[in-house]
Amino acid sequence: MAGYNHLYIPGPTNVPEEVRMAMNVCMQDMRAPDFPNFTKPLFAKVQKVFKNTTGRVFLYPSSGTGAWEAAIQNTLSPGDKVLMSRFGQFSHLWVDMAQRLGLDVEVIECEWGEGVPVEKYATRLKADPGHEIKAVFATHNETATGVSSDIKGVRAALDAANHPALLMVDGVSSIGSIEFDQDAWGVDCAVSGSQKGFMLPAGIGILSVSKWALEAHKHAEYPRTFFSFEDMIATNDQGYFPYTPATQLLRGLDVACDMIHAEGLENIWARHHRLASGVRAAVDAWGLKLCAKEAKWHSNTVSAILVPDGVDARDVIATGYSKYNTSFGTGLSKVMGRVFRIGHLGWLNEGMVSTALSVAEMSMIDVGMNIKAGSGVGAAIDYFTSTAAKSGKAIAAE
Repeated sequence: MAGYNHLYIPGPTNVPEEVRMAMNVCMQDMRAPDFPNFTKPLFAKVQKVFKNTTGRVFLYPSSGTGAWEAAIQNTLSPGDKVLMSRFGQFSHLWVDMAQRLGLDVEVIECEWGEGVPVEKYATRLKADPGHEIKAVFATHNETATGVSSDIKGVRAALDAANHPALLMVDGVSSIGSIEFDQDAWGVDCAVSGSQKGFMLPAGIGILSVSKWALEAHKHAEYPRTFFSFEDMIATNDQGYFPYTPATQLLRGLDVACDMIHAEGLENIWARHHRLASGVRAAVDAWGLKLCAKEAKWHSNTVSAILVPDGVDARDVIATGYSKYNTSFGTGLSKVMGRVFRIGHLGWLNEGMVSTALSVAEMSMIDVGMNIKAGSGVGAAIDYFTSTAAKSGKAIAAE
């Protein structure tokens, strides 16, 4: 097809040209004497995105799943009791990993479309005076259902119970896009990946750990090799890695972090809220609902849109891809066929979001849904224009 392929899945996200060009370099010697001149400042830049001033970050040549595993293996021991919740495909997969690694997993089951059950966590933690629970896990942004959760509230629940359990957070589709503050929220292990808010191809699992996680590591009894903190610390402190790193991706990450810090995290969070609000205005105008059951759960990085009974959301997705060269996210597991997902995170602006909404409208009309052409796009445009900080004319007059 002529023209660009439009990518509106919740990861991998669009890669800025500056980042892509930064990766377009010749292969490099990862043991060169000047390599630390590049890596040491990079570690600091990444740590700043997490708002982590007391711990450190680890950059693994893996997906976010690898960073999940690294967090468990380096801070816990087989048989440790942990508290988790399941309300979507990715929170489910983290539960599955913890169980397969031999943890004693206590799972609070939630409806898909809800988020971390903070009140239930608080009740359970207060009922654990012996501190048998060694870690509390929380998925900050459940990508499968478009649900964000209150991590600050989980920390408050731990503090109210005076509970020493580690706080482990999956921030793969949140960090670098929506509000996250590792220091202020007392997060011990924060997991992310390169292919979402960091605006890179997949291939770097990012783990940011607190000083308390580093202390817990001293007593962790899991055998570990590839994800070993010991090996990473020993070499990272010198500016190197214990094995061949994804050097080209690290070059891209360096520029991506520069772009993040130039825009400012608070400005990025505000931009994502604005773009997501435009998408939600469109969904309302279409007469449809989000999978997220309440406004407090609404995600600012991905919207999972429910289709009416009798419609298969996969047909909407296939039509968008085959007729309009546009990719939307499919429903996963329990919500397969019931939702299609619009990813609105990373390197994105109002025009790009409006394109996603336009193609979604055409695709829904093509599969027979009762959608008025221009309704959702118009609602988003109304929102974007009515909330724009300054017009071009005002800027030109300055």
